[in-house]
Amino acid sequence: MQKTLTSWTNARGINWKNVSILASIHLMAIPAVFTFSWGNLAALLIGNWIVGSLGVGLGYHRLLTHRSFASSKWLEYFLTILGTMSIQDSPDKWVATHRIHHRFTETENDPHSPIVSFLWAQTGWIAWGAAQDHDDETLHRYVPDLKNDRIHELITRFWYLPVLVSAAGLFAIGGWSMVVWGIFARIVVGWHTTWLVNSLSHTYGRRAFDTADDSTNNWFVALLTFGEGWHNNHHAHPTSARHGLKWYQFDMNWLTLRFIERLGLVDGLKVPK
Repeated sequence: MQKTLTSWTNARGINWKNVSILASIHLMAIPAVFTFSWGNLAALLIGNWIVGSLGVGLGYHRLLTHRSFASSKWLEYFLTILGTMSIQDSPDKWVATHRIHHRFTETENDPHSPIVSFLWAQTGWIAWGAAQDHDDETLHRYVPDLKNDRIHELITRFWYLPVLVSAAGLFAIGGWSMVVWGIFARIVVGWHTTWLVNSLSHTYGRRAFDTADDSTNNWFVALLTFGEGWHNNHHAHPTSARHGLKWYQFDMNWLTLRFIERLGLVDGLKVPK
């Protein structure tokens, strides 16, 4: 497939808003190198699971984007709020971007197409061009279910507040160093592991299904993202709540879904026949 700049890169030059956020949070994470403690490490790991697995993997991705299972509205809103703490933009923009990615995978209309370059799919699409700055027309076209929901609109309007509340809680527990680990370092880890699904899982790995794109199953990315790295499986069966389809394909998010299904909190888990 010929590599070319996408329509997203041509939209404008450097996205200064995103670059400033990227740079600031990376800089704020640097003190983690000098402030190690087991408590701080626990704050990062537990926070990464809560936000990366429950919030992004289950909430933003498998529930909101693909509706691969059903839940009560209160649980849907709760998982969405957890997802906002990833600082990967508001829920409506995240979901719209991912739905656009599936519709136009690896074409010039794919927001983070790896056909441009590996670096573009990893971070370039965030720092340059349109990124996730969708206009109202695009949002109403791709996420009408969220735009027509008052609570989701409220969460979208104040999507940055939950992370501030969690930062205050961590400061009360462990001081500034725990905020560095549990917020800034955790966000950086979450960013780059999530974006590896866009880059590495469209470049390196095995392919179980002959999909129309170059998506791969990458065990390393799956391990870092609680199962999201079984990406070829996902592109072959995008509405499946289970991404690790083989017994040896560890999918933490699927195991979590099965657990909360037994608690009666979710149902209708979709899986390939």
